[in-house]
Amino acid sequence: MGTILVTGALGQIGSDLVPFLAEEYGAENIVASDVKDSTSLFPGIAYRKVDVTSREAISRVISNEKVSGIFHLAGILSASGEKNPELAYRVNLDGTFNVLSEAKKAGVQKVFIPSTIGVFGSSTPKKNTPVETVIRPSTMYGITKIASELLGEYFSKHLGLDVRGVRLPGIISYKTEPVAGTTDYSVEMFTHAIDGKPYACYLKRDTQLPMMYIDDALGAMLKLYESDPANLTRRTDYQLSAYSLTPGILADSIMKHIPDFEVTYSPDFRQKIAEMWPESIDCSLSAADWGFNPSYGIEETVEKMIRNLRMARDGKIAK
Repeated sequence: MGTILVTGALGQIGSDLVPFLAEEYGAENIVASDVKDSTSLFPGIAYRKVDVTSREAISRVISNEKVSGIFHLAGILSASGEKNPELAYRVNLDGTFNVLSEAKKAGVQKVFIPSTIGVFGSSTPKKNTPVETVIRPSTMYGITKIASELLGEYFSKHLGLDVRGVRLPGIISYKTEPVAGTTDYSVEMFTHAIDGKPYACYLKRDTQLPMMYIDDALGAMLKLYESDPANLTRRTDYQLSAYSLTPGILADSIMKHIPDFEVTYSPDFRQKIAEMWPESIDCSLSAADWGFNPSYGIEETVEKMIRNLRMARDGKIAK
């Protein structure tokens, strides 16, 4: 096989995806990339500095590393996108077009591009939201991600590039703390609880959003990436979720393990973003077409997060 390139490798999902792919395909077949100069996050795995807004940089890494597959994770998330919409546009939309164009030009076999529930807007049905529905995002993040979905479909249908993707919900993970996302509270709560600190949540206690644990997200992404294209009825908008969660439900679940954990609620600008998104989404096409079946419920996620964070604090390797 050729090399698999991961853009945005230092982000919340990328920092877990890179070693996950290395276990599946061999570390020698993975190249991690991001905009930083260097990293020691991935021992034994090649790292290259790549700015996805530069077509020359993308072309160079694809050619030099003999790339045959790409997981394109580089992006500016919802909260940061509202603070710097121009940067979000350039990275999320221009960057995606650059990756797709250079991949097509170089004969890359497959490109995987995660999307988000952020593509939905305030007029979208909130419960069990289907794949095809009213989609009118009002954040730069959502606008650029729905455009990226459509770009991926265009390259697939008209230019013959195999592009696949999923709409991710909020992701709960422990290796790298997320930054500038609307669902970051779900990780911040755990780190505060483990450290014995109170937490001021920026969303209301009853704000319900689709979520899932990182292991389920990684497994689903790989399963779709490897699926027989003949079985796929969608290209870039398969939906994923394991459960719907509110800050209050998560806080109560953590308190079962850490009873003295204290949470207060002080909604900020992210509350308005969260209220545009669905409370639950329909994942039936993902299940029917390629067997999506999450393993982690809320309680299993809480137990795994607390265990792994405690081991990390003790300098042990979590599993």
